[in-house]
Amino acid sequence: MSSRDSSEEPEDEGRRTFLKFLGALGVAAVSVGVLRGAVQNIIPRVQGSSSSGYPTLQLVLSSGSPVKTSDLVVNNPKIVLFNYPLLSDPNFLLRLGDSSNRDVAIDPATVKIPETGKTFTSPGGVGPYRSVVASSAICEHLGCKPPQLRFHPPSDSSFPGKLHCDCHGSTYDPYRGFAVVTGPTHKPQPNIVLKYDSSADTYSVVSMVGPTIFGQPSNLSGGTPFPSGAKSTTVTIQEAA
Repeated sequence: MSSRDSSEEPEDEGRRTFLKFLGALGVAAVSVGVLRGAVQNIIPRVQGSSSSGYPTLQLVLSSGSPVKTSDLVVNNPKIVLFNYPLLSDPNFLLRLGDSSNRDVAIDPATVKIPETGKTFTSPGGVGPYRSVVASSAICEHLGCKPPQLRFHPPSDSSFPGKLHCDCHGSTYDPYRGFAVVTGPTHKPQPNIVLKYDSSADTYSVVSMVGPTIFGQPSNLSGGTPFPSGAKSTTVTIQEAA
């Protein structure tokens, strides 16, 4: 064997090893691609929904026009509601203010769930004054709804600036993420996450945080869903009892 041949043999062996390595990488890449496609086919992304599965819906008036900030009354004594994330789930829409009905900016807050001792961060207010917030309108104690559960403006002498349930006396603070103020409830109200478009002065609802809506296995099951392709949810106003 010549000296030239003996010097080339180690190089050929190294090359063969390198080519085998590249081949293995190619097979792995194809396998990952096939697996990813299979998973995507099994669990398709819901069109018009956020990554968490919640639908993104614009808040509109009964006329179909988008809700503007001027449509929302600061400390409105009437009950302002919209349904989300299911058609059967009522929620409060509040523009919060002080005792003189001036907008109050609502900061995100750490909210405790007394039942478990765990906490979550509330989304805070949105809108030009960061004063618009929303929550479930189903009491977390035993499921009472408006008008038994309603917001009392800061000027109200009975439960100033609180959500109060006439059924059993549970009270929540909408200025602090709808935290529990008084029992018998052991859970705060589930918070709605709102999105504000400052260029159009419009509001949308995108998800929820906090405990699960009362009486449901999850926030996205246990009730009537919105029709496929729904893009909005209607805000309604009713007189307080």
